[in-house]
Amino acid sequence: MQFLLLPFLAPLVLAGHVQHPFASQDANVTLVPVTLGVMSRCPDAALCESVFDDVLNKVMSKVELSLTFIGQLNDSDETYGVTCKHGPQECAGNIHELCMISRVPQTKWWPYVICLNFMGKDKIGLGETAKRCAEVVSVDWVESGIEACVDGLEGSDLLRESVRNTTALGIEKSCTILINGVTRCIVDDGRWLQCDYGHTSADFVAMINKEYAKLNP
Repeated sequence: MQFLLLPFLAPLVLAGHVQHPFASQDANVTLVPVTLGVMSRCPDAALCESVFDDVLNKVMSKVELSLTFIGQLNDSDETYGVTCKHGPQECAGNIHELCMISRVPQTKWWPYVICLNFMGKDKIGLGETAKRCAEVVSVDWVESGIEACVDGLEGSDLLRESVRNTTALGIEKSCTILINGVTRCIVDDGRWLQCDYGHTSADFVAMINKEYAKLNP
């Protein structure tokens, strides 16, 4: 099967293998937890993730990154048990990302999310897009167990668990950025809000470096 090698991933791919430019993790250090509260088909999430792609290129080895998805639990929804703001296709996109996250390391699943965003929000949630981006980041959709996760009960279970987590964190807007458990910025309708320490990639790198120094005196 032929696939398009996306330009932004070209530096990471050589001879069909994703290269990992990030330093290996020292088991004796404490990583800075960074959580992005998002919706997979939300333009604000794509904007936020684009900025964090640059951030992570500089401090990936210092960060424990997670995504938590915004939605509403809905027992009457027989497919997902969740209502997603941008429709059922967004629920599917959320599950694609959650299943990928559950199966591969951060250095694989993050480029996968960026690949989905590159494809365009209208294509997120489609099986063809999900599988193409898996191929781009050199993850076998079937052998990794992602297909079974997406098509089985695990995917919807992961989505409901994520929505419950998002609610518990008090996250309502996509994208909400938490660094070491503290809300540092919110992106809403293209506006950066509550960003007391700035919202450029350099600002977030500085925040993460500061928290890393605190956690590893």
